[in-house]
Amino acid sequence: MIEINLIPNVKRDWLKTRAMRNRVISMSFLIGGASIAAVVALAVILGGQLAAEVVQNSGIKDRSDKLMAVEDLNKVVTIQNQLSKINAQHSGKKINSRIFDVVSAVNPPSPNNVSFSSIKVNPELKTITLEGSAANGYGALETLKKTILSTKIRTTDGANTSEVELTKDIKDGDTSFGENSEGKKVLQFSFSFEYNEALLAPANNGVVSVITPTTKIDMTDSRQGIPDSLFKSKTDNSAKRENGNANR
Repeated sequence: MIEINLIPNVKRDWLKTRAMRNRVISMSFLIGGASIAAVVALAVILGGQLAAEVVQNSGIKDRSDKLMAVEDLNKVVTIQNQLSKINAQHSGKKINSRIFDVVSAVNPPSPNNVSFSSIKVNPELKTITLEGSAANGYGALETLKKTILSTKIRTTDGANTSEVELTKDIKDGDTSFGENSEGKKVLQFSFSFEYNEALLAPANNGVVSVITPTTKIDMTDSRQGIPDSLFKSKTDNSAKRENGNANR
């Protein structure tokens, strides 16, 4: 079938133009309606926020009036500020009581346990000086020293954990045999060591734990590290004293 277009080109172009205009007008109405709806929604939201702000301001004013009616309000506020400062200073101070925890933790189990007679702390030099006696002699003393050198200070702050050595070196003091209050022969000793500052760290730095060795300490090398003459002289002197007492 043969189709013949009898519509002039001019009229056909006019029809296309009118159809496009109608579409543009329809889109304009749709966009205009959406814009009006958005403006109305924003106005409702803004009005709600303004109303909520008015209610909140009214509540704040009522509470402020009640607060201002309190007698000696300035003194109360001053005391609260001082308490908050005290709490801040308390949480930031060093915890010296941990020293007793360390001394208790490093004391070896029986038969190498020792008795402490003096605990001295020098905050400026960061040193701890221990004095005491050991019923098991040099073996107990060396066990104590090795335990101290193997002790760790663990700090836990949330998910972060760090460990440092309690000390790196021990400075020996006086050692001598004597008698305790029960008349038993004991080794009297004194020594000092420089502690890591993490030991006395403030509570706001995290949780601090003292980690001591869980395995048995080998005493062989410590025994070899002490001259035989030291044991021999002490033994000979003790024997002489006993013989002298017997002759009397």
